[in-house]
Amino acid sequence: MNLRGLACLLLALRATLPGATPTAPAPAAAPLPPTTIESGALELFSTEKETTFTYSRGVRITATNLVLTCDHLVVIARRTGDPAALVGRQEKLKSLVASGNVRLVQDDREATADRAEVFPDDDRVILTGNPVVRSVKDGWEQRGPRMELLRGERRAVIRGEGAERPRTVLPPLKDLGYDKVPERRPAPANAPVPTAPAPR
Repeated sequence: MNLRGLACLLLALRATLPGATPTAPAPAAAPLPPTTIESGALELFSTEKETTFTYSRGVRITATNLVLTCDHLVVIARRTGDPAALVGRQEKLKSLVASGNVRLVQDDREATADRAEVFPDDDRVILTGNPVVRSVKDGWEQRGPRMELLRGERRAVIRGEGAERPRTVLPPLKDLGYDKVPERRPAPANAPVPTAPAPR
């Protein structure tokens, strides 16, 4: 099952949140490592058109430049091939829902939440349950009750709910207080105008 789209979607944060810098694409000739999902238990259920993979008891996904851990993971993949086969041929990832202690790490950026829902067809990721995104290197942090990341639009929508409001923490700014800067007085009207020295 190819889950490379997972890395691109969940890490849309790099292109939508403060201090984001686009990730350079991997060279075309360089083979990408396989995506690996490890868990304490796995259950499969198939219909003629879909296969549902339910991972539980501690889940770890390792993909290209990405590590995701959670308590529980449900992956739904579209399938073709023999309808009587248990798994069949997995064609495309339809959705992914990670829940319970979700933690996503790429480079120096980290996202945590109680729940992460990934919808590859819509290029959309929804983080809920105390989501926090932070960058150790750039020194910013974003919190909010619900974060919706729209990869194709390079956009994030963070909405408040009830008393909870979005909160952004950025690196310190220099003191912009007007009373801290020495007063600049205008030059007298009759002061000579400085001229550049004549060329030699």
